Amino acid sequence: MAVRLGPIGQIALPVSDVDRAEAFYGERLGLRKLYRYGDLTFFDCAGIRLLLEKVAKGSKVKPQGVVYFRCTDIALAVRDLSGRGVTFEDKPHLIAKMDDHDLWMAFFKDPDGHTLALMHEAPKGYSPAG
Repeated sequence: MAVRLGPIGQIALPVSDVDRAEAFYGERLGLRKLYRYGDLTFFDCAGIRLLLEKVAKGSKVKPQGVVYFRCTDIALAVRDLSGRGVTFEDKPHLIAKMDDHDLWMAFFKDPDGHTLALMHEAPKGYSPAG
């Protein structure tokens, strides 16, 4: 019998400054902080834990991959996060027209250079206002 993996339980990102990362993810992005233990801080992302962990002394953060946050209205989310000091690389843009929805995204970076994105699986023909 083949092993079947379950849903993702936790995603970890290395950070250079836990306090700075905690402020960005908590205050700017509005994620709910679960707890902190030394140089580890944990946030809730709709049931998936996000672990921010200080890199070992003398090491540098190497940003890789992308973390995509679902949202129900990308235009509103971009406006709200921009108002909290998040800088987007571009305006929300159409990534793909799927059979049953249109996929929109907007990209930004955290203080350590990790690429983050908003993704909106919008009804066909959606166009972000503003």
